[in-house]
Amino acid sequence: MSRYDLLFEPVKIGPVTAPNRFYAVPHATGHGWSQPNGAIALRATKAQGGWGVVAAQMQEISADSDLASHPMDRIWDDTDTAAHVAQVQAIKSHGALAAIELAHGGMRSRNLTTGLPVRGPSHLPILRPELPIQARAMNKDDIKNFRQSHLAAAGRAIAAGYDILYVYAAHDLSLLSHFLSRRTNHRTDQYGGSLGNRLRLLREVLEDTLELANKNNRAVALRFSVAEPDSAIGLRQDGEGREVVEALAELPDLWDVNISGWPQDSATSRFTEEGYQLSFTDFVKSVTTKPVVGVGRFTSPDLMVSMVKNGQLDLIGAARPSIADPFLPEKIKQDRLEDIRECIGCNICVSMDGYGVPLRCTQNPTIAEEWRRNWHPEHIPPSSNKQSHLIIGAGPAGLECAWTLLRAGHKVTIADAADFAGGRVTREAALPGLNTWTRVRDYRVAQIQKSNLAELYLSSEMTVDNLCEFDADHIVIATGSHWRGDGIGSCSMQKIDFNTDTVLSPDDIMNGHIFDQQNTDIVVYDDDHFYMASVIAEKLAGLGHNITYVTPASTVASWTDYTLEQSRIIQRMNELAINIKVNTALEVSGEFKSTLTGQPITIDHTALIMVGAKSPDDTLFLAASADPRLKNVHIAGDCQSPGIIQAAVLSGHTCARQILSGSSAPLPFKRESSIVIRQDQRP
Repeated sequence: MSRYDLLFEPVKIGPVTAPNRFYAVPHATGHGWSQPNGAIALRATKAQGGWGVVAAQMQEISADSDLASHPMDRIWDDTDTAAHVAQVQAIKSHGALAAIELAHGGMRSRNLTTGLPVRGPSHLPILRPELPIQARAMNKDDIKNFRQSHLAAAGRAIAAGYDILYVYAAHDLSLLSHFLSRRTNHRTDQYGGSLGNRLRLLREVLEDTLELANKNNRAVALRFSVAEPDSAIGLRQDGEGREVVEALAELPDLWDVNISGWPQDSATSRFTEEGYQLSFTDFVKSVTTKPVVGVGRFTSPDLMVSMVKNGQLDLIGAARPSIADPFLPEKIKQDRLEDIRECIGCNICVSMDGYGVPLRCTQNPTIAEEWRRNWHPEHIPPSSNKQSHLIIGAGPAGLECAWTLLRAGHKVTIADAADFAGGRVTREAALPGLNTWTRVRDYRVAQIQKSNLAELYLSSEMTVDNLCEFDADHIVIATGSHWRGDGIGSCSMQKIDFNTDTVLSPDDIMNGHIFDQQNTDIVVYDDDHFYMASVIAEKLAGLGHNITYVTPASTVASWTDYTLEQSRIIQRMNELAINIKVNTALEVSGEFKSTLTGQPITIDHTALIMVGAKSPDDTLFLAASADPRLKNVHIAGDCQSPGIIQAAVLSGHTCARQILSGSSAPLPFKRESSIVIRQDQRP
């Protein structure tokens, strides 16, 4: 018997039974209602990978819950039924239960495409207002209509074949959570005021859904955020959050518990450890006899077992870990723990939601490409024509390219000038809070080292003559990039004539540069706007230096808003007494100037860290491409186009797939399209 057998026990959820304890909870895929095939294939892949329950994302139940640029699924009317039927069949074909999260966005709705008024419990501006839209307080007829819409959507979900229907009151993304919250519910009628009144609508919708589900042998899950750590008057796990669970304890067939809002629920590994939500949610099992599923970026099978044994959870919920490795359950079942592609908690998957596009993942380059490109996360079609490949660079792009070619049965040699593998991953993972990023390197190196078709050489700088001597069928150059130190960045396309004697780049800091004096006054200038400047500032402040963070942007690390880290980064800077100056640009002259007033700003400092643009290290590629002795020379990763680590991994994978295709033409994409039916042809 395996010590993980407990995880593969069936779990009864009302009238249905999950085949094991692995539960792929609802999360956005970025496909939305207009690209159903992509979402269906993604979720079917999870079911194939052993997840006992696979849940579809937040479903708009009606036209007055239009989330606009956030591409959610829809179950408005029978027009949506065919896609849901296909999704259920795809999930169930692999033996998993299919769940669906029925939801109304309430004050998170936009209704830009429908033109309907946004509705909520009270007359208040919509939440996170990108546009000046205000929600209208719902009257009794509105509430009645909402209940009817939810019940009708539940009926359509049952007709489509879903096993588990969700009532959604979580993440500050649901009308039901807006009625629960004192922050958004200012009513004085029977739906406002006391907790019992604010809970009334949730109870009514839950009872409506249960009555219909029970008649059709379906289970009902309640997804509920037991605490709102980022809200001064929000629910608390030792207060009203617990009281809600106690009041509804035995009603739902399943409790799906988490914390709110989304930045709290999907916190990155830079600021939270695996299982970070348990301190908020683990009381639920003591209150109800119904099964409980929870999340916490779980990747450790031993922790999973301990949570079940300790009575914290019945089912292991996952969103991000199921994206990073859709086959995580199957690998645990087969005792292949070293093959698990662990989530690194970087939230690149989350960031795609801000753009309304399908998922990307640093660890799993095949995510969202299951249907569009027919890419499988575990299986690469074997090649009949086995070739030899030389890959220069053992960073994220080179390692991913090598591992993909190896799985197709090719011989691969990897050479890197450094004395370590991993490239930028290894260097950046040594910075504060980024240690889990080593998983990108460790997973791929471990897989490569298991193959007898692979060779890895470190401290091996290559020239064009070396490439010619090797005589490989294909050469892939993945030599990465380096940070520029000349002042060019996102907001400045000109070099800067620095007035500071010591101007360094992030590479200098990662290479171990030591300042001669303690308490050095250092400016970290952020014209990159992602994580790097804030991490460098944190590192130097931790060494005892006086740090001023300066950026021409209007806020700190602006792109980290997409990865849900920005508020935590600002909090960390304040804890470390880092001085923050936004709207402050470095001029070509080397002087600081306000971007709002144009007036000069004096910042005392003796050293400046320039975090701006990068330059590709493509010298070897350019020379090899121009040498007539060499054929089939390819380029991948930051060497081709500097970007984030996820982009480098995807580039390496795509390069390998391109080579395996045997064609020089760009790899094709399948496209989803809508069939236009003329008015006279409609039923």
